[in-house]
Amino acid sequence: MSKVEMDAIDHKILRFLTQNARMPYLEIARECGVSGAAIHQRVKKLTDMGVIRGTRIEIAPKALGYDVCAIVSVATDESVDYMETVEALKAIPEVASCHFITGQNNLLLKLYCRDHEHFMHTLMERVRHIKGVTSTETFISLYEAFSRQAQVEE
Repeated sequence: MSKVEMDAIDHKILRFLTQNARMPYLEIARECGVSGAAIHQRVKKLTDMGVIRGTRIEIAPKALGYDVCAIVSVATDESVDYMETVEALKAIPEVASCHFITGQNNLLLKLYCRDHEHFMHTLMERVRHIKGVTSTETFISLYEAFSRQAQVEE
């Protein structure tokens, strides 16, 4: 995807929405000095251009009993189709994200599990059994200091 041309108002809209996706468009309009209709049009344009991919509610995993967050680096057999591996990983609900990476391994996963036993089962019985997965390396997160969206500049 190539870089999208945006003006200062577009950047302001994105800053407001990344801070609070539920912020009313009329409030954004007041802050930007434009009409509510203009905000609707700009948000639609940003969505159509692929800048805004949707809105979502962020849930705290610990509040739901998922006390273990693990980052798992995965090596795969070069002869296996990567997309088949990704689709198999997508079917595991504990896998929250999957990134293609550079280096010795091919994929980087973020998993949320109830406890260490749940994590061990997920890793050994689900992730490691996917066709083409040859090895894994696990890092247990002790505490997530922060998480944020991409930086929105003016």
